[in-house]
Amino acid sequence: MSRPIFEVIALTAQDAKAAQAGGADRLELVTDMAADGLTPAVADFAAIRAAVDLPLRVMLRIRSGFGSGDLDELRGRATELRAEGAEEFVLGFLDADGNVDLPAVRAVAEAVAGCRWTFHRAIDHSADRCALRAAVAELPGLDTFLTSGAAAGVAAGREVLTGELAKAGEPGYRPRILIGGGLRAEHLPELVAEGFDAFHVGGAVRVAGWDSPVDAAKVAEWRALIGA
Repeated sequence: MSRPIFEVIALTAQDAKAAQAGGADRLELVTDMAADGLTPAVADFAAIRAAVDLPLRVMLRIRSGFGSGDLDELRGRATELRAEGAEEFVLGFLDADGNVDLPAVRAVAEAVAGCRWTFHRAIDHSADRCALRAAVAELPGLDTFLTSGAAAGVAAGREVLTGELAKAGEPGYRPRILIGGGLRAEHLPELVAEGFDAFHVGGAVRVAGWDSPVDAAKVAEWRALIGA
């Protein structure tokens, strides 16, 4: 069995170095967690890229919520990040009715053509997650869904996650399930035993939540629980 993926949210180069030291496999780069994570500045991406050698997935979101906002600005930010060396991204947009905003997702996906990307937890807030999966299934580069199975988090979404894992390989269910959102350490033994192999955390590896940096020792604790 291959090593499970452990992805950690990093806001700074300090976060990134601590996450790598603790055994993280990949980082999600964001800024402004008060807005649930927005696109970081190019300079911040460059500083993190210089600090670690882990794969970096960069958030493409310019406003709080799941609306796309200005698509020209989003595409421009993606182009700037790619020019600085970004190769992996995180994105996902809903319309006012909670359905996937396919034109927006497609437009931003085209701006990062050739790159791998994650459809983030907008899926957990969508009106119909099955329809969303079907709509985006064949978009080039999509290889992951970040999801907790429910808007309220992993504890509420366990049955949905298990059902979707059982469909792995079917159309719309080929991307990897990356579990995140309300994920707690006590969830891990059962999730790993069921066969889930990718996990995502942010505040859980910080001593005092988002007001403190990533703690390498906490990352190592999670890494051990997930398995090496």
